[in-house]
Amino acid sequence: MKRALLCLLFLVALPALAALPDGAKAPMFTAKASLGGKVYSYSLAKELKKGPVVVYFYPAAFTPGCTIEAHDFAEAMPKYKALGASVIGVSHDPIAKLKKFSVSECRSKFPVASDKDGHIMKDYDSVLPSNAEYANRTSYVIAPDGTVIYSYTAMNPDKHVENTLGAIRAWRKAHAM
Repeated sequence: MKRALLCLLFLVALPALAALPDGAKAPMFTAKASLGGKVYSYSLAKELKKGPVVVYFYPAAFTPGCTIEAHDFAEAMPKYKALGASVIGVSHDPIAKLKKFSVSECRSKFPVASDKDGHIMKDYDSVLPSNAEYANRTSYVIAPDGTVIYSYTAMNPDKHVENTLGAIRAWRKAHAM
């Protein structure tokens, strides 16, 4: 009985796996987004023409974990840019709230998109299992050809930046000419 309980606790403690596996085609999307408080129409297909894109899903703007994650991505933007990559955060939050979040927590360094109806997080199978209104904390790295090259799901925001940067570096190394 103790062994079964320990196994169950171990499995519960593991981060959930992102549903889109490496090698899958990433669903293309267009959404209202804010960068530095300015609203515009973000197109994943358009961004992929410039290089790899990190699409990260987070539960809600201005919550503790999401604030930490936004700060981490903002601080790392020079590293992403040096690798020719860009970042977009996606949540269910309305665009009015994201206008503020993009300035204060994202520090006007990268855009955040509103997925108010939840279709993007559903397409990416990044819905929080305990509450379908919110996104699960999942980060994807998408290659310019639209292929998912890395995915990571963990409610703890600590490793999302480190892991996605590592995936982009590995992809760049494999595709160096």
